[in-house]
Amino acid sequence: MSGKLVAWDDARIHIGSHVIHYGSSVFEGIRCYKTPKGPAVFRLDAHTERLFGSAKIYWMDLGYTPEQVNDAILETIRANRLDACYVRPVAFRGAGPLGVYPLDSPVELAVMVWDWGKYLGQEALEQGVDVCVSSWSRMAPNTLPAMAKSAGNYLNSQLIKVEAIKGGFAEGIALDSAGYVSEGSGENLFAVVKGRLVTPPLVSSVLPGITRDSVITLAHKLGIAVEEKALPREMLYLADELFFSGTAAEITPIRSVDRQQVGRGARGPVTAALQQAFFDVIECRAKDEHGWLTFVPALVGAAAGGAR
Repeated sequence: MSGKLVAWDDARIHIGSHVIHYGSSVFEGIRCYKTPKGPAVFRLDAHTERLFGSAKIYWMDLGYTPEQVNDAILETIRANRLDACYVRPVAFRGAGPLGVYPLDSPVELAVMVWDWGKYLGQEALEQGVDVCVSSWSRMAPNTLPAMAKSAGNYLNSQLIKVEAIKGGFAEGIALDSAGYVSEGSGENLFAVVKGRLVTPPLVSSVLPGITRDSVITLAHKLGIAVEEKALPREMLYLADELFFSGTAAEITPIRSVDRQQVGRGARGPVTAALQQAFFDVIECRAKDEHGWLTFVPALVGAAAGGAR
């Protein structure tokens, strides 16, 4: 935290911090994978670039360069001696004058790491998940910036997720303010329609996902046509395949929407091919042509369970 390694139980902030009262933080979700060549962070530079972009939108000067943030992330992983983990760099406004105006409150930066398994369950990667269309829509354009990964946006996500879980589903899909498909509570969405990969455009209030971008890149390599276009809700029921993408969800098939079976009700061939290509890179079975993996320097003596 603020440039120093801090034990997990000592990582605290003041109750008067602006972030607690007004949600003024931006963050990233990053995965470090265990590979035969050692721990590797997936698309570290892209995640850090998005963190700085989110901070710019909200007038937050992080006080560090992207290279320094990358170094802090790698150091925190190394200090915790983790072969694989989830990484959460978060910039937030600390204790200052209470009031909506944020710029008089200091910006603080922290990095936390922890062991986190498959977000929607290991079996979901093969069997798929059952989801619903949420009654909650994504924010309309020019209300909250969907391109920023900010804490405030995830209040909307919480409502979507809670409604889905209470309804007996694994996840919810939100529509945008015009009624077109947007994304899951914390994942981007892809449909396979007659062999083509279709995903909602950024104007449908979707976060520009790093895994989303990776899927599009891999699809092009596999010769799969990709379109970014508005999707009507009913396409969720008619698509041959659907899947979520995200740092936590990775590439997770969707087997039903609103209790209507999607395709054959299991992971489809296009989803399987993209999963294979994705995990081949992550697990070093394929060449890392795009420089997506950043390997963590040799682990050295430090206590586990900390934050920076």
